Order: sequence, then C-alpha cells, then structure tokens
Amino acid sequence: MILEHDKKAKKSTKIILAILLILLIIGGTYGFNIYKTYLAANIIGNQKYIYVNTGMTYDGFLHNLLEKGILKNPDAFKEAAEKMGLPKSLKPGRYAVKEGMNNRTLINKLKAGNQDAVKLKFQNIRKKENFAAYLAKNMEADSLAFINVLDSAALVEKYGFNTENIYTMFIPNTYEMYWNSSPTDFFEKIQKEYAKFWTAERKKKAAALNLTPIQVSILASIVDSEALYDKEMPTIAGLYLNRLNRGILLQADPTVIFANDDFTIKRVLNSHLALDSKYNTYKYAGLPPGPIMMPSINAIDAVLNREQNNFIYMCAKEDFSGYHAFAETREQHEINANKYRAAMNKRNIYK
Repeated sequence: MILEHDKKAKKSTKIILAILLILLIIGGTYGFNIYKTYLAANIIGNQKYIYVNTGMTYDGFLHNLLEKGILKNPDAFKEAAEKMGLPKSLKPGRYAVKEGMNNRTLINKLKAGNQDAVKLKFQNIRKKENFAAYLAKNMEADSLAFINVLDSAALVEKYGFNTENIYTMFIPNTYEMYWNSSPTDFFEKIQKEYAKFWTAERKKKAAALNLTPIQVSILASIVDSEALYDKEMPTIAGLYLNRLNRGILLQADPTVIFANDDFTIKRVLNSHLALDSKYNTYKYAGLPPGPIMMPSINAIDAVLNREQNNFIYMCAKEDFSGYHAFAETREQHEINANKYRAAMNKRNIYK
C-alpha cells in the first residue's frame, strides 16, 4: 500500500512540475513578447528628430517613419502603437529620438504631444524675406506664412508698429519655440520678449535722446552695418546722433546699399546715390522708415549709451583694418576720404 501511495505522489509531482513548466514557458513567451513589443530598444541609427505635421494622418506618419528606416522592428512598433491607441491620439510636433529608445517611450511622447522645442538663434539678418526663410527652415510653417504675418498691417499696428518698422521688434537672441507654432503664435511670443527687453531704463535713455525705441533700433541697424568692431559702435552712434540733432543728412552708405538691394557693392558710386528711395539717406533727411538689418543688442545699447563727441564725418581707414577715421570738419574728412579712395584705387576696387 505504501508503495502504491508513493507512486501516486510521484506521478502527481510530475504532473505539477509539467504544468509549472508549461506555465513558465507560456509566461516566459508572453513576457518576452511584452518586452519585445514595448520595452526593447527599437530606434537605430543617428536620426535625431521625427516630425508629425499638423493634420497628418496616422497612416501618413507611419509611412514616413518606416521610410526613414530607424525602426529595428517595425512590426513591434505597429503592434505597440495599435494597442496603446496611437492612431487616435497622434499629436503634431517635433520629437527627439535617440538610438536605443523603446516603443513605449516614443509612443507616449507622441500621444502626449511632449515635443522638443526648437532653438531659434537669429542675428545680422538683413531683410524680412531672409528672416522668413530662416524661420521656415526651422519651423513647420512656410516662409510665405511668416511674410503674411509681418506684412499684416492690422496685426502689427495692434502692437504699435507698421509694416516698414516691424522688423525692429525682433531682438536678436536665442528663443525656444515649438516647431509647429503658428506664425501668429511666434509673433506674439517675440512681442512679449520685445516688451521685456525695453525696460524702463532703456526707455528712459531713448527718451533722453528724443527717440522712440523703434527709432533707436533703426539707427542701431545703421550703426551695426557700419561697425566691424563693437567697440566702435558708441562712437559711430554719437556721430549719427550729432547729424540728426543738427539736421544734417545722415549720408550712411549702408542705407544706400540697402536701398539698391545689392549687398555686393564695395564702393558706393554716384549711380547708387541717385536712387530715389526713402532708405537713401543721401537724399532724404532723418532716419529711414525701417531698419536696414536686424540690429544686435550691442548696437541698440551703443545708441542708448552713445559716446559724447563732436564728430560729423567718418570713412573707412585706408589700411582696410575695418576701423574708421572720424572727423569734426569737412577739411579733415576730405583728407581721410582721399586716403581711402587712393587705397581703393590701388586695389582696383571701383564698384
């Protein structure tokens, strides 16, 4: 009887062990599938960002993603995406990815719209068209959409600008924006940054010069165009303020180059000066109606903290160092200018 009982016990143990082994295999297989579908590294290569355009369908997004070839196991991603509800929850944006990222992490980013901001760093951009092209290169909207906002009189006038001087609102700096921000959203964010930049102290300094912040920036754009070295900016600013205050034409060569829309000009000629444009400060008194480039913060502050001097004239030094020769009298200026003209001729620079 005891032997029979032992046989039954051993048989029962074997059955239990077999069941446990089967369950372990099933569990292991299920666990491996869960790991493979959700947790295994699935991003390969050096792709840094993926983009979901506004209005893009899930099928369109999936097609683009598969075309990039950054998924180690596309089927696992599709399975995870379906089970996690991505087709109905996909959010537009720019999303950072890195090698080794798993499906769960990526899908959660896409569902939550947890996109990674674009860093926009702009300075020394000459024209609105160039600026719009730069923005379009780094954001979803095209350049025409940005131009339409900048040229919208109703919108810019709401903030105290016009379509000629709106460019002064863009203070060169580094800004963070979401890739799919609309041009209007971008404009409003920059306007808030502009308001922060023009502190009470800066406004007070502008008022002391009898200039508005917009006029300061327009003058700063000329100063910035003239100065190769920042340390010359306060001197140049002082000179142009002297001319403004005395009612003398600014006669700034960079404004003539801007008016002619030819930035290859190295020597301003009478033919260039003949152009009838409000930006030609050889023909029209005072400041031009808008900036001739996006002025730097250094240039703006150079105007606000201009050097007190009696200079009325300036020209580039004949050594082509990038520095200028300044003068208080016409006679001294002619001496300086003749030296520079002779140096230009010697180098065969005639236009």
